[in-house]
Amino acid sequence: MSMARRTDAQSPASHVADSHDLIRVHGARENNLKDVSIEIPKRRLTVFTGVSGSGKSSLVFDTIAAESQRLINETYSAFVQGFMPNLSRPEVDVLDGLTTAIIVDQQRLGADPRSTVGTATDANAMLRILFSRLGEPHIGPPSAYSFNTASVRASGAITVERGTKKAVKATYSRTGGMCPRCEGRGTVSDIDLTQLYDDSKSLNEGALTIPGYSMDGWYGRIFGGCGFFDPDKPIRRFTKKELHDLLHKEPTKIKVDGINLTYEGLIPKIQKSMLSKDIDALQPHIRAFVERAMTFTVCPECDGTRLSEGARASKIDGVSIADACAMQISDLAEWVRGVREPSVAPLLTALQHTLDSFAEIGLGYLSLERPSGTLSGGEAQRVKMIRHLGSSLTDVTYVFDEPTTGLHPHDISRMNNLLLRLRDKGNTVLVVEHKPQTIAIADHVVDLGPGAGTAGGSVCFEGTVEGLRAGDTITGRHLDDRAAVKQTVREPTGALEVRGASAHNLQDVDVDIPLGVLVVVTGVAGSGKSSLVHGSIPPGEGVVAVDQGAIRGSRRSNPATYTGLLDPIRKAFAKANGVKPALFSANSEGACPTCNGAGVVYTDLAMMAGVATTCEECEGKRFQASVLEYRLGGRDISEVLAMSVTEAEEFFAAGEAATPAAHRVLGRLVDVGLGYVSLGQPLTTLSGGERQRLKLATHMADKGGVYVLDEPTTGLHLADVEQLLGLLDRLVDAGKSVVVVEHHPAVMAHADWIIDLGPGAGHDGGRIVFEGTPADLVAARSTLTGEHLADYVGA
Repeated sequence: MSMARRTDAQSPASHVADSHDLIRVHGARENNLKDVSIEIPKRRLTVFTGVSGSGKSSLVFDTIAAESQRLINETYSAFVQGFMPNLSRPEVDVLDGLTTAIIVDQQRLGADPRSTVGTATDANAMLRILFSRLGEPHIGPPSAYSFNTASVRASGAITVERGTKKAVKATYSRTGGMCPRCEGRGTVSDIDLTQLYDDSKSLNEGALTIPGYSMDGWYGRIFGGCGFFDPDKPIRRFTKKELHDLLHKEPTKIKVDGINLTYEGLIPKIQKSMLSKDIDALQPHIRAFVERAMTFTVCPECDGTRLSEGARASKIDGVSIADACAMQISDLAEWVRGVREPSVAPLLTALQHTLDSFAEIGLGYLSLERPSGTLSGGEAQRVKMIRHLGSSLTDVTYVFDEPTTGLHPHDISRMNNLLLRLRDKGNTVLVVEHKPQTIAIADHVVDLGPGAGTAGGSVCFEGTVEGLRAGDTITGRHLDDRAAVKQTVREPTGALEVRGASAHNLQDVDVDIPLGVLVVVTGVAGSGKSSLVHGSIPPGEGVVAVDQGAIRGSRRSNPATYTGLLDPIRKAFAKANGVKPALFSANSEGACPTCNGAGVVYTDLAMMAGVATTCEECEGKRFQASVLEYRLGGRDISEVLAMSVTEAEEFFAAGEAATPAAHRVLGRLVDVGLGYVSLGQPLTTLSGGERQRLKLATHMADKGGVYVLDEPTTGLHLADVEQLLGLLDRLVDAGKSVVVVEHHPAVMAHADWIIDLGPGAGHDGGRIVFEGTPADLVAARSTLTGEHLADYVGA
């Protein structure tokens, strides 16, 4: 870094009295960071920017936030630390001036069926207290309104000594609001028996269709020798008792061929072994069986509210707590404003503040009963922010990961205000971000790069936003990029007719989605964009729907395995060395025996988060030492998997390593802007935008005619958006129809046709407020989107 840049870097911190007002990082080398040294002013808003893969997250999350959390863990007693993950110190020489770091990331809130928007914040707890004080009829304490608390009554005896010993009977009870039928889940599950067995066959004829339940092994010995039914009789001819024993019998000791065994009915057995597990952690064939066999219906007793009859009957001004949680949060805030009761005035004020925060942050369209697992990454991050806005903590470091993800330009200004409010409370706010609107409000900017992966990891600029604009970095050059509105648009080749769409908040929408062109569906967050697109263009024959959802697969999955790229690579290694391809799979014969090819050894800490340590045998390379002796183009298989996509594309293009099949897949990954990702990077470490682009790359060879994309610019640097637009153009020019749900003004300006939903969010949205070309939208300026797009293009 030049001295001129370093001088500029000091300007935002010129008010600083001494080093106590700085977070000093010296010699950071995590991941691709190249001996990075920076000084970050405390109690200021610092934005970290740079192309995808430039090292932003490595510096902010893996170095600064990670070391803060490690030091906090060390303040606990040795006993408590024994139950906590042993976090290693980041690769950095000096880290001074750290304060407690609170990470507000885009990790989805847990998919636990008991977790809702209300339970993930303080809103539900405050509502329960309110109803316990004012609800009529009065049914008990706050727990009586909780769907996560069951009613418990018990009695017992305690012995006390006062002069003489006396036995005193004690009884206690706890009143809970949980619906007894669905146990507070809102849905009841049932098992489709036709998925468990073919009743026209006998057990010995292979009637059972449950994965792993074969009559050839132990299950066969147990079912054949238990004596509860005839294994040679077709199941449809079983008596009532025989069928009950097959399906429901409780664990019972039996003796088969002189061996003591336990027999248990099919349903309790698969409940324990399959249905109670996290579905995403199951093997693919078992997961497919569970999805086929389990059916979920709304609980008929509580009508999906999760609450007991007593909790539903207790009301304030005719509104039950179930009614309140079902309201749109903006409406609930109005209802709370109308509750006037001096005895609970402080509680009402606190509840009002929390509900207003939802509206401020652009989430007023949600309801408190919304399951937290259904929120997008951006929505989950904003819900987490609600917790911190009312916090009494000051002088802490808040770390945000692209907080504008999923936000319309209109909503970004509200998010910016919230970030500034956190700063003004005396906190240090660190934000990883690409959007110019948020970069513009920074007190201090750190730009990493210049490229991605091995080409990144250096600080290209530190200083003010004005200094960044004047600087010669990729971010600085693109900060004020403005795409011109497309004047000549493509003509559609047909239309997808949508009539009477009413999913979620859509209000009987009729719209024709043009085919053969680039269509952008936009509108503020919660206006109904995804409901329209995903509800009207369901994935099926000819339709490729690519979203940001988690990619199902284990932590062994990586871009090479997911895209099928590893198959031609293994074959190329096998052919060059005269051995079999299975040796070059870390999930097969070539795997390191110590870590079974994972590269790390996982330690399960029961209720605590597990911890992973690099395998000492293979040093994280995942393969046996003998396998690493085989080479292709001078590289072993672990070195190839450590390459970035861009490096690998060049490696497999020509010479001894030339592999056309691998080169084609790598070319598609480069096209979608993933050139910086390494072939062996675990899929669990990819962001939502990266996952979507990886899925898109795998589908680009499909014969699909309609591509549906959900905010593909998520996580893309300003310079990479142009590359994405080129890719979308190539898809359309190849005869595809592309429908994109997107907020980015550059994508809107590049569209052939725009469908704008609104005018607001939730029940204030769900209507088509504009259909036409980008030029018409800018000229009309009749919607929020039109106003922001006009400002963007300078019209």
